[in-house]
Amino acid sequence: MNVRNITPILNVSDMDASFTWFKNLGWTANWEWGEPVDFGCVGSGECEIFLSLNGQGGRGKGTNTTTFKTKGDDCLDKGVWLSVWVENVDEIHQLALDQGIEVVCEPEDMPWGIRECHLRHPDGHVFRVSKATC
Repeated sequence: MNVRNITPILNVSDMDASFTWFKNLGWTANWEWGEPVDFGCVGSGECEIFLSLNGQGGRGKGTNTTTFKTKGDDCLDKGVWLSVWVENVDEIHQLALDQGIEVVCEPEDMPWGIRECHLRHPDGHVFRVSKATC
């Protein structure tokens, strides 16, 4: 097997709200399918994520307000975790704050050589916005 790309599929509860959430982070709506729309695609650079209304995976926001701060807080959401590699973690963090996007882990240099912050989609999906520090 020689995999060239992987496109995650996120189970979402509201297509319009999800498209808007991604737009607020600078992603584009690539396409929509269905009437009413129940499947679609957002993209940034060469990366894409499919959005599926009420299907194709799990979702669920936990009661946690942080990740990586207290033991087990990273296990409470039922959604997907995705690592998103960027040039400037702090810039994306500020964009998220400006857009009212939930930040569950402030930018931090992790002991494994990565600077990251965590953003949470309304359906509990966590985006680990990351950049290597070494």
